[in-house]
Amino acid sequence: MKFDTGNCYATPGALDAIERAGVSFAELLGRHVRGDWGDLGNEDRAANIQALRHGSRIFSAYHLKSGARVWVITEAVSDDGQRASTTLMLPADY
Repeated sequence: MKFDTGNCYATPGALDAIERAGVSFAELLGRHVRGDWGDLGNEDRAANIQALRHGSRIFSAYHLKSGARVWVITEAVSDDGQRASTTLMLPADY
């Protein structure tokens, strides 16, 4: 685990999408905390690396086999690396 997630949540839409795709909440959360940020461009990946150093927000995006896209966002509380929560959501839920 590269960082603490804080409390973990998921929107109903994200839970439905991951169930339909045959993956689990734990699988996507595990990828996120290991630094497998899914389908991100270089700029977002670099921002996540900086976030690990400075304690800011961490973002992942995963395209599921069903075609759905799920975001995983870990929010920061402060610059000391403390994280408030992690939420799995669909882009439309943001």
